[in-house]
Amino acid sequence: MPRILITSALPYINGIKHLGTLAGSMLPADVYARFNRSLGRETLYLCATDEHGTTTEIAAAEAGQDVSDFCALQHRIQYDLGRRFGLSWDHFGRSSAPQNHRLTQRFAQTLWEHGFLEERVTQQVYSLADKRFLPDRYVIGTCPHCGYQAARGDQCENCTRVLDPADLINPRSAISGSTEIEIRDSKHLFLRQSLFAGRLRSWIESKRGEWPLLVTSIALKWLDEGLQDRGVTRDVAWGVPVNAFEWGPNPEGRRPDIQGLADKVFYVWFDAPIEYIGVTWEWADARAVEAGRRGAEDAEWERWWRLPLADDVVYSEFMGKDNVPFHTVGFPTTLMGVNERQDGEGGWVSAETRPWKLVDQLKGFNYLDYYGGKFSTSLKRGVFMDAALELLPADYWRWWITANAPETSDATFTWEQFQAQVNADLADVLGNFVNRICKFTESRFEGRAPDGGEPGELEQRLARDVAAKLAELTELMEAREFRKSTTALRQLWVLGNQYLTEAAPWTAIKTDPARAAVAVRTGLNLVALFAKVSEPFIPFAAEKIATAVGEPFPGRWPEPDEALSALEPGRPIAAPDVLFRKVEDAQVAEWLARFGGPEARVEPA
Repeated sequence: MPRILITSALPYINGIKHLGTLAGSMLPADVYARFNRSLGRETLYLCATDEHGTTTEIAAAEAGQDVSDFCALQHRIQYDLGRRFGLSWDHFGRSSAPQNHRLTQRFAQTLWEHGFLEERVTQQVYSLADKRFLPDRYVIGTCPHCGYQAARGDQCENCTRVLDPADLINPRSAISGSTEIEIRDSKHLFLRQSLFAGRLRSWIESKRGEWPLLVTSIALKWLDEGLQDRGVTRDVAWGVPVNAFEWGPNPEGRRPDIQGLADKVFYVWFDAPIEYIGVTWEWADARAVEAGRRGAEDAEWERWWRLPLADDVVYSEFMGKDNVPFHTVGFPTTLMGVNERQDGEGGWVSAETRPWKLVDQLKGFNYLDYYGGKFSTSLKRGVFMDAALELLPADYWRWWITANAPETSDATFTWEQFQAQVNADLADVLGNFVNRICKFTESRFEGRAPDGGEPGELEQRLARDVAAKLAELTELMEAREFRKSTTALRQLWVLGNQYLTEAAPWTAIKTDPARAAVAVRTGLNLVALFAKVSEPFIPFAAEKIATAVGEPFPGRWPEPDEALSALEPGRPIAAPDVLFRKVEDAQVAEWLARFGGPEARVEPA
C-alpha cells in the first residue's frame, strides 16, 4: 500500500484568504487526504504560510507591527480559520521557520557547487519616492504580451506569463504609485534554468495523461517560449539571508561575492516550494517534542522525501493555475540541480546518494470568480473565509466549492446558485433522507435498528446500484476528479431517497411489520454508508450522521459488496438535529447587499 504525501499551495501571509484560495488548493487537498486516510493509507497532508518578501513587510508596516510579530499573528489566524473549515492538516507550518531557512541555504549552496547558480549584475527598479529597490511584484505596468494594465513585475495574472519588471510598459511603484523610478545595478544570484530545458521537457511529457491538460499545457508553453534563467535573490530585508552561511566553491573553484550579496535574501519563489520539505521537518520535530525528544532524526522526515526511503510515497501537489509554472519548472529545477550535476562532457551524473523526490501528481485548478470578477485579497472583493463562517457552517461551503471545483474551466460563485444547490443537495436530498429514516426508527421501532424479515428483489437491486455507484465514486476520488465525485456521491444519496419512496416502510408497517423492518434496517445501513463516503466532503455533518447510527468516526471507506451490512439489529439509533437548514431568500438578499452582486464583475481601472 503506498504512502500518500499531499501538499497544497502555501497561502500568503498578507490577510485572510477568500473562497477562491480554498477552491484552488487547500480544500481539494483536504478532501483527497481524508479519502486516503479512510482507505487506511499512511497519509501526510501538509501546508504552511508563505511569509517572506516585500508584501509582508508592507502589510506589517500598514498594521503598525514588527514583521515577525505580524507573521506570527497572521499564521495563528489562518490556522484557526483552516481548522474551522475542517482542513485536516497534519501540520500547518511557516516558511520563516528555521528548518526552511536551513534547507533553502543548503539547496542554494549545493546548486552553486554544482555550477547551477551564478552571479550576475542586473538592472533593478529603484523607486525615488519610496527610497528603496522594488521587488518584482511591486512594480506594476502594462503587460507587453496581452496588454493587461495591472500586470505585476513577476507575472501577469491575466495571461500567466512570467515577467521581469523591465518588461512592463509604463511601470510604476505599487507602494506609492509614483512613476519616479530608475534602473540601478545590483548583483544577484541566478538559477541556470535554461540548462534543464531538455530534462524538464522529458519529465513533463512523461506526465501527459496523468496530470490535467491545464497543467501540462502551461508547463510546455513555458518551455516552448524558451526557458530563461531566473534570479533567485532580491533586495529585500525579510527573508532567508544569502550571506549567513559558508559557501563552498563552484566547479571553477570560486565562491560567491558575499560582500556584493550583503543584505540580500532569497526570492520568495525559491524558498517557498522548499518549505514543502521544511514543513515535513517541522512536523517531525513537533512529533519528537510531543514524545519527549528534543528533535526529529533525519530519517523521520526524509523518509517522505529522499529516495530510496520514499520509494513507496506518492506525492500530490494542489494549486491554482497561476502557481503551476513555479511548480513544474522552478522547484523541479532546484531539485534536479541538487540531485544531479553535469559531467563536463555534456552528460549528467548523480550527485546525491539519496536524491530528493519530485512530485508524482500535480492537480492544477482554474479560478473561482465572484459574479465573473476576480476574488481579490488586496481589493477585498468576494467572500472571505472568516465572513463565510459567520454566515453558515463550513460544510455548506465545502460542498458547494467541491461540487463546483474549477477543474476544466473557471467557475463562478453567485449567491443564487449557491442557495439553490445547497438547498437541493444538502437539505432536500441528504438531510431529508437521514432525518426521515432515523425519526421513523425512533417513533416506530423504539430507537433501535429492527430485526426480522428477509431482503427482497428491491433490496437486491439497491445493493447492485449502490455497489456500482460506490465503485464509480471510488475511482473518481482516486483520480482526483472532485467535481465528478460530488455528482456520484449525490447520486448515491438519491438512491437512498428513491429506495425509501419505493419501500415505503411507513405504509408497510400497517400490514407487514417484517417488510417494514427490512426497509428500515436497509435505510439505516444507507445512513451508515453515507456517513463514511460523505466524510471527505462534509466532515462535520458526516460525524453527526455517524453518531446518529452508532458508527465510529471517521470510518473506513466501504467495499462495494459490504456497503449495506454495517448495522446489526438492535443498534441504538438517535435522530440528529436538522443537519442542513435551507438558505432563505431573505438571507440571499442580505448577503447581496453586504458583498455585492453582478456589479462585482467590473474590474478596477
